Amino acid sequence: MARGGRLRRTGGPLRWLRDLVVSLVLLALLGPPLAVVIYKVVPPPVTVLMIERLIAGKGLDHRWRPLSQISPDMVRSVVASEDSTFCDHHGFDVKAIDAALRHNEKKPGKIRGGSTISQQTAKNVFLWPERSWLRKGAEAWFTVLIEAIWGKRRIMEVYLNSVEMGPGVYGVEAASQRYFHHPARSLSEIEAGRLAAILPSPLKWKAVRPGAYVRRRTGRIEARANVVDRGGLADCVLGTSE
Repeated sequence: MARGGRLRRTGGPLRWLRDLVVSLVLLALLGPPLAVVIYKVVPPPVTVLMIERLIAGKGLDHRWRPLSQISPDMVRSVVASEDSTFCDHHGFDVKAIDAALRHNEKKPGKIRGGSTISQQTAKNVFLWPERSWLRKGAEAWFTVLIEAIWGKRRIMEVYLNSVEMGPGVYGVEAASQRYFHHPARSLSEIEAGRLAAILPSPLKWKAVRPGAYVRRRTGRIEARANVVDRGGLADCVLGTSE
């Protein structure tokens, strides 16, 4: 106790700043794992990209469906088109990343990504779409977490329900209803190939009445999807569901 019976004052701006820093560090460390644990059982209701597109006037059509209500052809098609090593890697495809880096050095005007489905899911659900080292670092951390906590089936389920598939269209169910007028569980092999074909540029390419490039790309995806089927490359997702 201070002289005259007064209590000594503690804290001040420095203590407040210290407490703020500690709180932010704890939030950064505990927030991502907590969010991942919650979304292991709870469908992610909305993403940053959905909100951005909605504000821009694109609308919002997002209909969650469990993996059991999505055609297995859709799973094979996205593995064939987006990430053929999905069942083998632990979130990152080092060879694809290296190939993308070498391509981007040679052709900086045509940037190619090397992201796996796991990385894309981490970005789509938890982060923002802007390209930056900060976002890539956060994406890597979330990728490690969802691989460890969710597993492959849940990653694929969330991916197929959150990925952008057209202006204001998110997830396979909304896309199937919008373009083909039936639920995702009824998607045919060619319809699944069409949806997978537009994923790199869903605001530009069309699944219905597509141009020549998307038709050619769909054909390649169908051929690769047959390889995925014969080779069991999607068994980590479909092995216990068919």
